Amino acid sequence: MNMDPMSGQAVTMPPQMATSVTNIVVTTQPQTNGLMVTGLTGHRHWSTGLFGCFDDIPSCLLTCFCMPCMECKTASRIGECCCMPYCVMGGSLAMRTKIRTVGGIQGSVSNDSMTLCCCGPCATCQMDRELTNMGVL
Repeated sequence: MNMDPMSGQAVTMPPQMATSVTNIVVTTQPQTNGLMVTGLTGHRHWSTGLFGCFDDIPSCLLTCFCMPCMECKTASRIGECCCMPYCVMGGSLAMRTKIRTVGGIQGSVSNDSMTLCCCGPCATCQMDRELTNMGVL
């Protein structure tokens, strides 16, 4: 006989049910829900360096002479509103973090923030090159 935990009364179970309940063996561990595409840390580095601006002269010139145009172009390429860098607080940071996360690139939000603060034009040019190397038109 087993005890019902709610009422405290004895409960009689058929023999086949009693043996099936007591003989359960767990053979597999619980799995994740499968929604995560990559690990939290990323699996690769940026395909070009931060100061590789001269590897792509058109991108370098557009960034140098019209950075707002380059940022709006980059926002459109990642599926965001072209005004995001200027209408959303932290828009450029959000764009860099999105590119890094989707691309499986190692880094952190604080690193993204410092990179944009210290060398915004180079970071913007790097994001454009990364999207090109990822095949994003």
